[in-house]
Amino acid sequence: MDPPAAPGPERLFDSHRFPTDGFLLLALLLYAPVGLCLLVLRLFIGVHVFLVSCALPDSVLRRFIVRVMCSVLGLFVRQNDPRLRDVNVRVYIANHVTQFDHNVINLLTSCNTPALNGAPGFICWSRGFMELGVTGSRAELVDSLKVYSSHRGNPPLLLFPEEAATNGRAGLLRFSSWPFSVLDVVQPVALRVQRPLITVSVADSSWITELLWTFFVPFTVYQVRWMPSVPRRAEELSEDFALRVQELLAMELGVVSTRLTAADKTEHMKRLRHTSLLPFAPASSQPLAARPRMPSSLTGAAPEDVRITAMAQRVKEVLPHVPLEVIRIDLAQTNCVDTTIANLLEGRVPFFPESKEAGTDLPVPSTSQAAAASGIQGSVAVPPSKPATKQFAKSPVERHLSLQERKRALYDYARR
Repeated sequence: MDPPAAPGPERLFDSHRFPTDGFLLLALLLYAPVGLCLLVLRLFIGVHVFLVSCALPDSVLRRFIVRVMCSVLGLFVRQNDPRLRDVNVRVYIANHVTQFDHNVINLLTSCNTPALNGAPGFICWSRGFMELGVTGSRAELVDSLKVYSSHRGNPPLLLFPEEAATNGRAGLLRFSSWPFSVLDVVQPVALRVQRPLITVSVADSSWITELLWTFFVPFTVYQVRWMPSVPRRAEELSEDFALRVQELLAMELGVVSTRLTAADKTEHMKRLRHTSLLPFAPASSQPLAARPRMPSSLTGAAPEDVRITAMAQRVKEVLPHVPLEVIRIDLAQTNCVDTTIANLLEGRVPFFPESKEAGTDLPVPSTSQAAAASGIQGSVAVPPSKPATKQFAKSPVERHLSLQERKRALYDYARR
């Protein structure tokens, strides 16, 4: 049997917080007054939890008290067996699900997580991150972590090789190799997070927003499973070591080990924001004659393919010399007609121009259709034709102005 296909970024990251099921939406609406009261109450309790955690020294008593107080905030932490945690291991490797994973694991054992993003200061310290004063490359960070781990009195390191949080349901992001360059023995930690009514985390949400929603929901359950420590094999590269630990964690969590990275998450969120800002009009608001007619071969195709094909036809009408397959490939990446036209005009997408006969695949109207069109010509306004191409200018300044005018004219034509 073939292995399951790797999930795409749309399955690894949640872009919407609220459920799509009508029953769950109704339950969330009925729960909202209770959730708001819990939010206000837990804000005051959260301040006391923060003060207690700052006042007490790091010890078993402090972790017990803070863990009990966090249960009042709706944060419940469970672990499979504390004895599985190796006291000799200096580096813990965990998957990343929420903005507070390091705080939750710190309730179970003393550990430190270095701050990778964000400016150092009070906010970084109050969130429980360790400031190393390293703002350069990952190599400098690894050297600082090696010096930190060489002191036996320091707590172990808790590192997240994914470098970005996922929803924890479909797969793991590709592990970075730098956490596996610190020491030769690591202990994987499998983390699962569950909560009712809403999603666990939204991809582009800030930590403050996530904290408020955590106080709003009835409870959030963190399940921590300690796995056996994994040593580096002889002459094993850090990349291979990271890939091996990633596969072990994926098997433990029952998800897929993907090759997507934190950079892919950033591009995915940019694409979603760009798509949400596009001024698409609903299909019902367009007159029947103005709607594009889909070929009969596409009636059984997927909705995504039909949408890409319709957008490709619009670009083809503006740029008939560009091959249709080149347009479709670029549209699959940009998901925007205007952006694809700009890429083709500015030379960012290479292609071999087609002849005029090969580029025109629209059917020629028959005699009866032409007669019918001439009969309604007086009542229906004929849309303006494509912008005419001017002659090639001699000076560079005139050619630049001519290019900008044609681009504006093509954009106006494509938007009609």
